[in-house]
Amino acid sequence: MSVKAPKGVRLVITLTGRRNAGKSSLINAICGEEIAIVSEMPGTTTDPVARHHELLPLGPVTFYDTAGLDDEGPLGELRIQAARKVLFRTDVAIVVAGEEGLTAYEKEIIEELRRMDISFVVALNKRELRDDLDADIRWCNDEGIKVLAVSANGGDGVRELKESLITMAPEEFRQEPLLVRDLISEGDWVVCVVPIDLAAPKGRLILPQVMVLRDILDGDAIGMVVKEREIEETLANMGKKPALVITDSQAVLKVAADVPDEIPMTTFSTLMARFKGELEALVEGAEMFDKLKDGDTILMGEACSHHQVADDIGRVKIPRWITQYTGLDLKFEFYAGNDFPEDLEKYALAVHCGGCMLNRTAMLRRIRECRRRGVPITNYGVAISKVQGLLDRVIKPFGLGEM
Repeated sequence: MSVKAPKGVRLVITLTGRRNAGKSSLINAICGEEIAIVSEMPGTTTDPVARHHELLPLGPVTFYDTAGLDDEGPLGELRIQAARKVLFRTDVAIVVAGEEGLTAYEKEIIEELRRMDISFVVALNKRELRDDLDADIRWCNDEGIKVLAVSANGGDGVRELKESLITMAPEEFRQEPLLVRDLISEGDWVVCVVPIDLAAPKGRLILPQVMVLRDILDGDAIGMVVKEREIEETLANMGKKPALVITDSQAVLKVAADVPDEIPMTTFSTLMARFKGELEALVEGAEMFDKLKDGDTILMGEACSHHQVADDIGRVKIPRWITQYTGLDLKFEFYAGNDFPEDLEKYALAVHCGGCMLNRTAMLRRIRECRRRGVPITNYGVAISKVQGLLDRVIKPFGLGEM
């Protein structure tokens, strides 16, 4: 994959620690080029800064260079909060300690990383300026923490640090990810139903559709793309039964009526639910639609802040379909972007977008955080299939039982 790979399939590596610990210098040393601004003045890095790089053999990664955890004043506190929010979409973290060694600041973030179940390594930077590394190394060893003494300026220990990052990467970054290939075979025909509506980017397909089409081709299968009003005629003239029909969730009701029951059918969003998160958990979350009560509040979560249209899928259509399905007086609150609300307990249910702009770790963390705090979570596509009475059919290709 190239450095221009979508954000959602990049490994996210976050460097965190105190001001002037050498985080920016360490990014440059790992990458072998100056991609981060370096200064002796504490606080040079303010808001978290994303740096893209190709880290072999993992492929494209994003390094986040965060503000120091000991930043001061009201603005400093906001910077610290922004740095902590980056952790929610982090796959691997590097806790960087400078000349002061491991202080309460570093140990606090280590506990936070442990709580969030984020793999991390401690980098004792500026080793050439320290002769008291033993105590910090011993503390890390006692805590079962991976620790390396490095020098961003001299290069000592940098190769070992890169190797640690590769080892700690989640499994999906060390193996070829699959979207649909395990559901089809070489030479199979797959029909992709792609409606063109107001929300579709002009001249382009949306990212999940592009990703699925590429995966079909990588599996040496044959992909056909049609609009929803062409599916019946396409199936009649194909001359053979397709191995799978994949439709946009917004057209699932019409497409299901035109696709015979013996032809497996699912949706792009359901494929993304499995690719990005835990499909079983999202399907289980959809059961909450049958348990809602008048006055319940539903969180509608979006991973990106896209341009809203008159009949927006997340802000208009899905809330309308949910209301029609339940017949209840429900409240909907909308949350867009990289952040996730802290007061999750107030919601009876979370309905999340497909997460195509999130990496898998960030999406899994959102799913698990909701479940840990007792909030069922599902996603747009699973929710649409549920409220339109088609969930059993779209999850059948994955070997899931009736829900």
